[in-house]
Amino acid sequence: MRWALVKVCVAVTTMVVVAFAVPLGLVIREMARDRAFSNAEREAAAIAPALSITTDRAELERVVASAASDAGMAVHIPAGGGSGDSGGSGTTDATGGAGGSGGKQQAVDIGRQRAADKDIATTRKLGRASTTEVPGGSTLLQPVALSSGAIAVVEVYVPEAEVSNGLGTAWAVLAGVGVALIVGSVAVADRLGVRMVQPAQRLVESAHELGEGKLGVRVPEEGPTELRLAAVAFNSMADQVVQLLANERELAADLSHRLRTPLTVLRLNAASLGDGPAAEQTRAAVAQLEREVDTIIRTARDAKPQTAAIGVGVGCDAAEVVRERMDFWSALAEDEGRKVRVAGVDRPVRIPVARADLVAALDALLGNVFRHTAEGTAFAVDVHNGEDAVIVLVSDAGPGIADPQAAMARGRGSGADGSTGLGLDIVSRLAESTGGDVRIGRSVLGGTEVRIWIQLDGREPERRGHRGSVRRRRPAALVSTFNRSRSLP
Repeated sequence: MRWALVKVCVAVTTMVVVAFAVPLGLVIREMARDRAFSNAEREAAAIAPALSITTDRAELERVVASAASDAGMAVHIPAGGGSGDSGGSGTTDATGGAGGSGGKQQAVDIGRQRAADKDIATTRKLGRASTTEVPGGSTLLQPVALSSGAIAVVEVYVPEAEVSNGLGTAWAVLAGVGVALIVGSVAVADRLGVRMVQPAQRLVESAHELGEGKLGVRVPEEGPTELRLAAVAFNSMADQVVQLLANERELAADLSHRLRTPLTVLRLNAASLGDGPAAEQTRAAVAQLEREVDTIIRTARDAKPQTAAIGVGVGCDAAEVVRERMDFWSALAEDEGRKVRVAGVDRPVRIPVARADLVAALDALLGNVFRHTAEGTAFAVDVHNGEDAVIVLVSDAGPGIADPQAAMARGRGSGADGSTGLGLDIVSRLAESTGGDVRIGRSVLGGTEVRIWIQLDGREPERRGHRGSVRRRRPAALVSTFNRSRSLP
């Protein structure tokens, strides 16, 4: 593109220079010719008064010698054109001799004749000036009326060197100006080409890098308008690719994490099989499967969380989902001797969350209870319904979480076997999708309390805390009801 632009500018500038320089050169040449012949006309006009007074050869030779700047002037007087004032002794002929008194005067030619006789005769006959080409230049033939009524012709020689005087310099100046214009246009075109090509090259290089997997590459949004728009589109595309890949990894991690629930059931059932080769193989297979799932989750745990707004009319009954999941986990709790309490699920509680997402969040929290607390540890699930928010509280009587803030960091986990750190992240994304948040604290049972705040009115969050979690003003009525319910047995 750069060299193509330079070539176009060179071609256009060359045509413009030729279009103006050639006519201008011809005008200058014509002006030089007019100047030379104007000088010749002035020289011819200088001896016209003398010819109108006398035709004496000697007098005319002196006049011609004083008027002409060089030996390029000649005077042609026709025969019988004398005035008879040469002292009464006779007239001068063409060779300088004198005729007798009363004889007819012969033609007089002073100076070197270069024009042809027919041209001189034509000028004398027509009575107007003319020019004719001669070897080495041109001649001006100027008719002059004599006192006798005859027509003399003054011939002024104009050499070719005088006609072309200054043309070489003029053409050189024009050529220099033309070359300067072409060089200048090339320089400007090159700069413009660089300004256009460099953003395009950066766009190409960035596209190659993005294709090689360098997802952080971006293009500076500069250059011509079209290239800036292309850079904006490329950067937007790169952001979309990064987001899509992150969502894909996140989905893989979330789906893998959801497998932890049936794996927990299998592990607990395998533990109750007793001894024997089949039991050991089952426990080994379950352990291997858990390790593979953990590997998949850890591979994708760096994905960026996705927060998606729930559309109108999409949601579920939180009370119904809690009852269903507690029926599932209660069987395992009974096997391990755990006391279970459920509250707030006696009437429907609509929330703007997809059923599958709420199921995944509850399974993640309850699975953590079974995974990270000892057998026989009690736990509870409470649902508190308010005017603009719903609180789902999962608490246990275990040892608690030493660093809640670190536990909320995606992908960190507790450091124990089977902990990937994605369970709380799934719960947090569910709450944040409604404008709510998740908090970890100490429960009334003495262990961990995970509180999920699900916003119902869809208002924008007022401020954000760590990890972008939403912090809202809590309605006083709901907070009061929530605090009272925490003290229930």
